[in-house]
Amino acid sequence: MILLINQILNGLQLGLILFLLAAGLSLVFGIMDFINLAHGVFYMVGAYLCATVAIVTGSFFLGLLVAIPAAVLLGLAVEWLVARRLYKRDHLDHVLATFGLILCFDTAVKYLWGPEGLSVPLPVWLGGQVALGGIAMPAYRLFVVAVGLVVAALLWLVITRTRAGMLVRAAASNEPMARALGVETKLLFTLVFATGAALAALAGLLVAPITGTSIGMGNQIVILALVVIVVGGIGSIKGAFIAALAVGLIDTLGRAYLVGLMSLVFSPTVSSSAGPALASILIYLSMAFVLVLRPAGLFPPASR
Repeated sequence: MILLINQILNGLQLGLILFLLAAGLSLVFGIMDFINLAHGVFYMVGAYLCATVAIVTGSFFLGLLVAIPAAVLLGLAVEWLVARRLYKRDHLDHVLATFGLILCFDTAVKYLWGPEGLSVPLPVWLGGQVALGGIAMPAYRLFVVAVGLVVAALLWLVITRTRAGMLVRAAASNEPMARALGVETKLLFTLVFATGAALAALAGLLVAPITGTSIGMGNQIVILALVVIVVGGIGSIKGAFIAALAVGLIDTLGRAYLVGLMSLVFSPTVSSSAGPALASILIYLSMAFVLVLRPAGLFPPASR
């Protein structure tokens, strides 16, 4: 039971990290119809900036306060210099341009920080464990879950209860009509892109104390983020949240228990090597199953 509870906590943590990464990507894709493969760059840059400031100053929270505004500025620059010129072009152009950005930023990070990753120092009160119901849980993982839930709630309130959120939903449903009614869609696109960059940076800096930083660290997880937005429904924050939690739990529980289950049938060598691979496959099988039943995803926004 203790193992199960801790693995569920790990799954929630991964799911909320995926949600932070997928939420901005989903809005950019849903509103602008722009495929941004370089979204993981903001995840990586946020992690490296936070790690650098935390190492120099000894304060993780100061690193957080520096990394997020820096990611916003980087997002504004990328949107103004690259993305804005590609909105009306073919998806293949989006893929090629943003893949080029990945190569540029990965090389830049290698030259600025070197090929070795960084470790992020945490405050003492986040480095221990918390006893809940007699079960010891890592304090930092609980902190990540709490931050993810708070950000998800705030994002939901902004999207569903504010005028800015109404404009975002209108542009996601029918961008030409929103523009015809006087919505400044260029400014809206820029703000959404920068918000997505900030959320991705937050996800990166939250995961950095657990995994450390590495060049290209956002390239793999952005694939899972794409799975999340496809399963949840492109442009849907609710769908991204539910799908992210589902993907996080499937991946974590699969890696924790599939090896043991397979060892009942196969040899330990086969089980230890095939179990984690099968856990990853389950994510994509789940996506295929959802798309067969609901091609637009679980919670698609209003049709364009």
